Order: sequence, then structure tokens, then C-alpha cells
Amino acid sequence: MEVEALIQKQIAENPVLLYMKGTPQFPQCGFSARTVEALIQIGEPFAYVNILENPDIRATLPRIANWPTFPQLWVKGELIGGCDIVMEMTQKGELAPLVKEAAQKPA
Repeated sequence: MEVEALIQKQIAENPVLLYMKGTPQFPQCGFSARTVEALIQIGEPFAYVNILENPDIRATLPRIANWPTFPQLWVKGELIGGCDIVMEMTQKGELAPLVKEAAQKPA
């Protein structure tokens, strides 16, 4: 599967998806660690892709997303942003309702 198609499939199939450096258990950068911490606090499951193990995705996603850095949080097919935006939304109380709604199973 072409890298772009794989990325689109991942985004389409996972309502809450984090492209990050490392894993939620072992984040490999401070920004990824803070973003994971914010998501874990919400208490809903989320998918992740370790871009350090997927260099093709690491190289391609910034162009597709028009967002140059990682982590990248995607919710319901929309790029939310990176660590700064996630932290700001968390402080404003905006992230949890968005993630909780996205994580709900369709009726």
C-alpha cells in the first residue's frame, strides 16, 4: 500500500489517532509525552503510530497534513494540531468533550 493511502486509511479507521515519537508507554520526546498524558487523562482509548518506526509516514504526513511537526493529533479525520494546541485545548476544557464524542461507538 502506498504511504499516502496508508495514512488516509489510518486516519479514517481511528476516531482518535496520535502520530507520535515513541509509544504511549515510552514516549521519545517531551512533546509526545505531554500530548499522551493529556489523552490518558481523558480516559478514552486512542490509537497511535510511532513515527520513529515508520520513517515513510514521518516523511510523508507533514506534507499531507500541512503541519511540519510531531506529535499530530487527529480526531474524526481532522487534524487538531500538535502539543501546544492540545495543551491549550486541555486548559480551556475543549479537548475532553471532542475526544469523548469521537470515541463513542456509533449506535
